Amino acid sequence: MPDEQEQVTVAFENQDFALTPSPGEVVLPTYGRKIHHDPQCGHLTDPHQLPRFPDPDGLLWRRLIDSAPSHDTAARAEFARSVGLLGGSGQPLTSACSCVLRPVSPHQAATMRPWPLDEALGAFERDRFAGELRAMEAVAEEVRRDFPWEDWPTLPLERYALGQGDSAHTRPYCYVLEFGSKPLGSIAGGSSTKHLVYRRSQDGSWWHDSRYADEEQAWQEVRGGIVAAVTAAREGRIADIDTIDAIRSGPALVAKTLRIYAQGVSLPVYGNDVVRHFVQQLTGEPVPKLDRFALQARLKEVIDSDQRFTGWSYDLVVLFLYWWTNPVRTQQIVKIAPGADGSLWDECRAGGYIAVGWDGVSDLRSYADKDEFLAAFSAAYADEYNGYQSKISAKANEVWKLLSLRPGDLVVANRGTSGILGVGRVAGDAYAWREDRPEYRHTVEVEWDESYAGRLAEPERSWATVTVKDVSAQLWSRIRRAKSTAASVEDGPVSDPTDAALTAQPLDATLTGLVEALERRGQAVLYGPPGTGKTYTALRFAVRWLGELSGGLPDVDPYAEPGTPAFRRTLTRLAAAGLLTTVTFHPSYGYEDFVEGFRPVKGGSGGLVLDRVDGVFKQVCRAATGDPGRPYLVIVDELNRGNLSKIFGELITLLEKDKRGFQVLLPLSQELFTVPENVFLIGTMNTADRSIRMLDAAIRRRFAFLEQLPDSAPLQGFYVEQLHLADLLDALNQRVRTHLDREKQIGQAFFLPNGAPVDSVSALAGIVRDEILPLLQEYAYDDYSMLAAFLGEALVDPDAHTLRDPSDEGLITALYTELQVRGEATE
Repeated sequence: MPDEQEQVTVAFENQDFALTPSPGEVVLPTYGRKIHHDPQCGHLTDPHQLPRFPDPDGLLWRRLIDSAPSHDTAARAEFARSVGLLGGSGQPLTSACSCVLRPVSPHQAATMRPWPLDEALGAFERDRFAGELRAMEAVAEEVRRDFPWEDWPTLPLERYALGQGDSAHTRPYCYVLEFGSKPLGSIAGGSSTKHLVYRRSQDGSWWHDSRYADEEQAWQEVRGGIVAAVTAAREGRIADIDTIDAIRSGPALVAKTLRIYAQGVSLPVYGNDVVRHFVQQLTGEPVPKLDRFALQARLKEVIDSDQRFTGWSYDLVVLFLYWWTNPVRTQQIVKIAPGADGSLWDECRAGGYIAVGWDGVSDLRSYADKDEFLAAFSAAYADEYNGYQSKISAKANEVWKLLSLRPGDLVVANRGTSGILGVGRVAGDAYAWREDRPEYRHTVEVEWDESYAGRLAEPERSWATVTVKDVSAQLWSRIRRAKSTAASVEDGPVSDPTDAALTAQPLDATLTGLVEALERRGQAVLYGPPGTGKTYTALRFAVRWLGELSGGLPDVDPYAEPGTPAFRRTLTRLAAAGLLTTVTFHPSYGYEDFVEGFRPVKGGSGGLVLDRVDGVFKQVCRAATGDPGRPYLVIVDELNRGNLSKIFGELITLLEKDKRGFQVLLPLSQELFTVPENVFLIGTMNTADRSIRMLDAAIRRRFAFLEQLPDSAPLQGFYVEQLHLADLLDALNQRVRTHLDREKQIGQAFFLPNGAPVDSVSALAGIVRDEILPLLQEYAYDDYSMLAAFLGEALVDPDAHTLRDPSDEGLITALYTELQVRGEATE
């Protein structure tokens, strides 16, 4: 197999792959349906006896994946038969082995070279896109016919805005732009605020920028801004659009409008991150910080100056860019139950969607933001959920999650806690409110794959109480393994359980936030109440992030589940390689421990002498300087227990992202010292001990702060007798927030001994008596009236200022009655 350095990255179907170049021929397997580039691939049964297929230009892999989407194996099989790409048993080969295209994470892809532009241009078949080009211009012409440019200066609001009756019938401009002009590219997703003015479907009121007195004034300003933007683009002043204040909040709408009315003067790319990605890939250089349309102008400049694109229309250029280096977005994987016990599955499968209820709140896009939606949901469902605010918020978040799904995300349709009905890829406009359905009107368009149908080996208990829920990387691995096992039993040997489709290992929101914070600041602090999993999250992040970027260290599994031997081995191996360093700050920890200082060491005569010794952080920085290709991570537990100004000293300046690489003179050793760009730091901080407001201001400015609050999700579906652990945690924390503050809440880790939910009366009673009660007593300063408000008078006697001592069973019954039956009431 060619060396790792020869591999380049290719993006396909929202997944990054490392491409191993073809040696001029591909290996055809006896079994399985994948082409191979490496004759020594471990998935081949007898590589020396296997036939080869000529691949003189090395692009057979690209023609194969371009022949049809990965889920359309029938169309790919037809292509394979047409060119004679058949395995040893005569089976058509429909995908590529990992020795051709190996899935990699976005972090890994960022460290690799993209597929060379010249090679991509040589492989790009323009004729394949002729139909798309015709459709793009036909749709643009239709919009120009229905909304002539000369009408725009006086276009009435009713011809523009969403929310005025049946938009699918009246087809105002914003409806056409978002839902009726798909060939021109999508601006779907998110709320309707991107249209700048719209009418709310739930109450008929108008939404617009609050600085305007009413919708007519808002429309006058927005309409004038759109006309000014198109005029500027036609005059070659694209960057000037950034100065038009009235349309500043609608960049996607404006960019797509330019494609229609200023065609040929800007490229039809509507996402700022996508434009930035294309500029970076084309130039191979860091992209300067530019406003949105200044960045559009920069992309146009890059294309216009490249003779390889001479004679290309901008539409064709954009189709090529997406084909060559489609930016990979962090993929979401969610499970959604299609009705109670899968009752809606047949119609969802046939209709190509997933549907959920909560029809008491209407089209999610009609709400200006999440806060407005939460208020509407609370008003609609307060009675159904007995006024339990935490339950109301949790269910509202489930519904709102639908709006965040984008094409390429995955949906697992489940029945109960174990049944998998199918897995699908989100498609089309993703979320849609279907007024024509009698119920379950919140829907997401999905292309289903029923080959995943089956049962999990172990039930996922939290699925019993939630309709929409994120699927973790570990759970997704279990689902994929179940599919692979079923396939191997039914179809015989499987060459590679990792298909080109549906391979992502999702990052949850917390880990994604850490990645973004470290890329932005270089160091971050996880802060929150006790037991919210701050150290656990930091270690989980280290295994995933460092594991993916470790360069193939043995015994490193980035996807190991916490608590398993593989997870512990990975941490040990990363630490042994010097990539991961963990320390704990405390009042006695100082500069000499972290940077450098004098310490007693053995002298030549066996006695002790003082010698200057490098501290932990200095050692890490030295190792990272000599290994710039890999990240080095320092985890500081209990960050706020140390004197941070004293510990960091002059290094506090070098931590800043734009100061990395600068040198300072260390006062003790007189050495010039630098913090390299590949050193990152994560701290954990318990806010019950000390608020972030108490930290030194210089420290606060240099760290990103990510709050971790209690999360009852790991406890969903788990009971001790009749007491539901998730309800116990939510109700208790609601009372703590009411009487104290959010920083004094109880974390879910208290109920997860050894990483699993507590499952016995005696164990839960011990946790409450020995861990939670003392903590609440400390918070309440022995105010037994407050303790009674937390736990109820069955456990606390406020008059006698004592704790009652019921049996284990009596304690659990008292908690059940007070915190589950009575819920979050605090009177």
